[in-house]
Amino acid sequence: MMLPSEKIGNEFYQSLGKLFYAVAMADKNVRPIEIERLKEDVQKYWLPVDAIEDEFGTDAGYQIEIVFDWLQQEEKEGNTYFQEFVDFYKEHPGKFTKAIKQLIFKTADDIASSFANKNKSELILLAKLKLLMQ
Repeated sequence: MMLPSEKIGNEFYQSLGKLFYAVAMADKNVRPIEIERLKEDVQKYWLPVDAIEDEFGTDAGYQIEIVFDWLQQEEKEGNTYFQEFVDFYKEHPGKFTKAIKQLIFKTADDIASSFANKNKSELILLAKLKLLMQ
């Protein structure tokens, strides 16, 4: 049985997966270097964040990669998933501390910068994200 806080924890990481997919998909194409950068950032920043585990005993931070990979199979527009992240953010503002917001923006920026720097669509998405998390 999952505790409510664990459920929100998993949903939190899943919403981040959606956000980071939306950033990678901003130019209508997810590139291998973007996936690589996401995985590096998950290892470096997201696994150490907290001790929440999913129902299989895996660090919930991996939910970011799992959701990202799953969305890639779906091959849908990133905008839908950006909006789902926005909705989650507005429903659970307490989950987003200053440090977490900085990590989110760092990861989003790393993904956007990983291939040929940032293009216009990625810059617009990063600006929307920054406005949301002010």
